Amino acid sequence: MTGHPGARDGSPGTSGTLPGDDARHPAKTGKKHALSDTDAEWVDELVRSWTEVYKKAATTLALLRIIRDRGPLPASAIAPQFTEATGWSITERGLYRTLRRLADTGALHIEKVDVARTGAKRQDFELTAIGAAYLEGIEAQLL
Repeated sequence: MTGHPGARDGSPGTSGTLPGDDARHPAKTGKKHALSDTDAEWVDELVRSWTEVYKKAATTLALLRIIRDRGPLPASAIAPQFTEATGWSITERGLYRTLRRLADTGALHIEKVDVARTGAKRQDFELTAIGAAYLEGIEAQLL
């Protein structure tokens, strides 16, 4: 991430203040200010960066809640519920990677289930006691 041009040393937050933390700030003056093109680009970068981090963290919370409330579930049933709950899309690869990471930590149990008429096995994901405690801890801290 590059620093905002108005930051004293070219990086955000190192001076102890952020651009706009002065009397020109709309919340302090009651006035509305239009953003310059440079400031608009900076805000876009801040929003993009924050959203990227937030979505990664919120994905874990959303998946754990879905599995707690409706599990055990196969990934194919989790994906549409995730999109419905969050409004975000998730790739199959991203979903499986996150589910496997949660299983590796002990938060989820993977059950191999026979698929009717095919003999194939599918993986159903279920919250473990560790996963339930993990989710309760997250909810207690955030909500």
